[in-house]
Amino acid sequence: MQLNIKLKKHYSRKRYYRLMKVLGIKAVIKKKRPTYIKAMEAHVAENVLNRKFTAEKPNQKWCTDISELEYGNGRKAYLGAIIDLYDHSIVSWALGHSNNNSLVMDTVEKAMCKNPIARPLLHSDRRFQYTSYDYKSLEVKYKFIKSMSRVGRCLDNQPIEHF
Repeated sequence: MQLNIKLKKHYSRKRYYRLMKVLGIKAVIKKKRPTYIKAMEAHVAENVLNRKFTAEKPNQKWCTDISELEYGNGRKAYLGAIIDLYDHSIVSWALGHSNNNSLVMDTVEKAMCKNPIARPLLHSDRRFQYTSYDYKSLEVKYKFIKSMSRVGRCLDNQPIEHF
């Protein structure tokens, strides 16, 4: 302990705690950071896109992400969007007041309804929406190829990040 070094004495921790209690001193203890549950490995996909942001034809490679928008007096809205890497056009988008699975599901559903024969490579980051069971069921239903950015690499999804 630091006081033992300064005072050149050897007191136990119990003695310090007892003195602190008598004097009404409390130690400042940092709160424990919350633990986060990692996504199940079964729902995380490889980075198939691998920063190859060009496509030879439409509906071959799509990127998707969610953006937080602030408006009014600190109110928030969330925009889910999908862009085509062939011409960087917006394939579909959805706007919502909460950042949840239904926002992503609506965005993908709209994109697939507009392009029913498309079987694109759909690249996203690793947010909870894209590793959910609902998203996995959309992948099976529409038979698109799922690709995900590596952990902590926002540049892997760069075309949609700066959209």
